Amino acid sequence: MDYHQILNNTLMNMCFNLLPSRKSVTLISILLSLLLSCNPAPKEAKKDPRPNIIVILADDMGFADIGAYGSEIPTPHLDALANNGVKYTQFYNAGRCCPTRASLLTGLYQHQAGVGHMAGGLTRNDSVLPAYQGFLNKQCVTIGEMLKSSGYETMHSGKWHVGNDRPYWPGQRGFDRHFSFINGAGSYFNLKPFWNESQKIDMVLDGEDYLPPKDGFYLTRSISDHGLKFIQERQPDQPFFLYLAYTAPHWPLHALKEDIEKFRGTYKKGWARIREERFERMKAMGIVGEHQEMSPIFDYNDTYTPEWENLSEEELDLWDLRMAVYAAMIYRMDQGIGQIVDHLKKTDQLDNTLIMFLSDNGACHEPMYEWDLVYPRETETGTPDSFDAYGYAWANASNTPFRLFKSWSMEGGIRTPFIAHWPDVIPPKTMNTTDVGHIIDIMATCLDVAQTTYPDEFDGNVLTPLEGESLLPSFLGNGRLDNRTVFWEHEGNQAVREGKWKLVHTRRSKGEMVRRWELYNLEEDFTELHDLSDKFPEKKAELMAKYLAWAEKVGVENWDGITRWD
Repeated sequence: MDYHQILNNTLMNMCFNLLPSRKSVTLISILLSLLLSCNPAPKEAKKDPRPNIIVILADDMGFADIGAYGSEIPTPHLDALANNGVKYTQFYNAGRCCPTRASLLTGLYQHQAGVGHMAGGLTRNDSVLPAYQGFLNKQCVTIGEMLKSSGYETMHSGKWHVGNDRPYWPGQRGFDRHFSFINGAGSYFNLKPFWNESQKIDMVLDGEDYLPPKDGFYLTRSISDHGLKFIQERQPDQPFFLYLAYTAPHWPLHALKEDIEKFRGTYKKGWARIREERFERMKAMGIVGEHQEMSPIFDYNDTYTPEWENLSEEELDLWDLRMAVYAAMIYRMDQGIGQIVDHLKKTDQLDNTLIMFLSDNGACHEPMYEWDLVYPRETETGTPDSFDAYGYAWANASNTPFRLFKSWSMEGGIRTPFIAHWPDVIPPKTMNTTDVGHIIDIMATCLDVAQTTYPDEFDGNVLTPLEGESLLPSFLGNGRLDNRTVFWEHEGNQAVREGKWKLVHTRRSKGEMVRRWELYNLEEDFTELHDLSDKFPEKKAELMAKYLAWAEKVGVENWDGITRWD
């Protein structure tokens, strides 16, 4: 019993003994005042001063698809975040949706988290491969789990895709609130699947099945609305973490009619002209050096990239429409981000909120217009019953000035715009052209700003040590990330970067292309046009040895004999 309790008991007894005497009223009042002073009213809980954190992830968006990186697509809200914060020119993802999401959430390479390929999983000889099992394992911990245990309210709105079954959903991996599209892709207007009508699309709201309304539903808008709703309903004295993972602009090409109309006709000039204009703007912005070359547009396969001048009027109109819908999808995503930023500004939360924005891979070349889908081909692109994509040539424009696309380890597949905005800490109008950032750094950065330490164990499981580095020193201009070593592997496409050097191997390009290992000096040739492997064989051997050691460490498999089991 502490001294407060002893004093309370003594005063209570004195008051009780004095009650029969009316002459003791004054003394009782004094004693009661003393008693109350020993039990003061509880003070209001102090507001946690740590910053809110928002991570925004676009889906299948290319390096040059927002205004701050040279695009003609108006993205005023993202551009404002870039202008009032820092934007990076050398930031990387993992090259594909599921691997990037696994790395972002865990701070590990995707293989270490169990998602080396896609959410379905991979086997060899009917045995599941641990590094490719298709859902987050127990040897990793998510940002949601870490920040929740540190006192943050944690929220997810948007695409999940790192575990298709309920035991691996956001609610089981650290998120207090979630509006989650569990699968990879479906209709933006009604969530219908694209491959067959019996396929189940899981959309859940706080763990319960979510059925979209029959009228007025549009997935991008709903992801923004739920993210904002979670912020509005949170505990005001508790910092929050929001993982805002858009499906835009991933196919199918679906957009609101009024948004599509803003861009109709814009792309009649053709993909080659759009690339050239973006490249010139990037030079003017300092994103691209004057000495750098743009990759050729016919780098992949001429049959997929026809000459614009040879197209019929009907074909020109369709290609213009495809890119117009794609632009409209990015525009609507930006509008939703602006909605959330405006709320933070009005409620005096913006200055102490770290916002980070990036894309999960390079632009997507996949030609859905050739696929056997359950949707009618004659339906106009962009409308609810359509299922279309914008193809190789427009994806090449999205990835200006780089080569190749999503899934490959060339720069067009793995380099992403990256914006960080935190007015209380990050100086405005900053561009970082030297530091090499990687998706594995997001977890370490969140832990750093939340003043939280990565543990050796979590929930009774021994954790794989964190791979990423905090970007906070880099945000402040004190980074030392220009000479680091980072790695990639996806479907046998492999790469290692160390400082200015990059060694890359392209295993497949529509199944038939197998290249040798190629060496590039990204400082002089960041579009990977001049292979130096024969000129610098010692550097090639050095980087290959490092790659092979990393591959063995994280569980990379030889792709011969591997099959998907989903």
